[in-house]
Amino acid sequence: MRKVKGEHVYLRILQEEDVYRFTQMLIQNRVYWSLFEPRFSASYYTVDAQRERIQRSLQQYEKGREYNFGIFERATDRLVGHLSLYEVKRLPFSSAFVGYSMDERFSGKGYATEAVRLSTRYAFRQLKLHRIEAYVSPRNTGSIRVLENNYFRREGLLKQLIYINGTWEDHYLYALLESEWYQ
Repeated sequence: MRKVKGEHVYLRILQEEDVYRFTQMLIQNRVYWSLFEPRFSASYYTVDAQRERIQRSLQQYEKGREYNFGIFERATDRLVGHLSLYEVKRLPFSSAFVGYSMDERFSGKGYATEAVRLSTRYAFRQLKLHRIEAYVSPRNTGSIRVLENNYFRREGLLKQLIYINGTWEDHYLYALLESEWYQ
């Protein structure tokens, strides 16, 4: 797959050869990401587990159901985050969810905003989707800003949606329609 290029970052489907640096990024951000994502067992943070995850994701990619991208810094080719377009549905829905996480060292640089913009363009232009949705914790002001900077609109609050680290947490549902997308 070719790269989806932006000004500061590019997206590329994660491949098996990315497994070592992807696993290292997961390990380095284990605590940081656990603020808004479930904690995983120690076995999750192994190369073998992540290789299997990438392989499953590539199978879903071949079926057109999931696009698991690495977010790479253009200037250095360094892996700085990951983004997935997942639960891709065709008509009558023609929709997908977007989820993303940035390496803590690269947060606040606008990279996540650019990555979501690139994935949105890809979803609407290449995949010909009609709607993109995202769940976000009301506490995650940075991620809310990323979505709103990309013209996603808050559609509602989903009560006790996700079980994160011992607590059922509410999440906002954000969405963007292709007809409302500002290229």
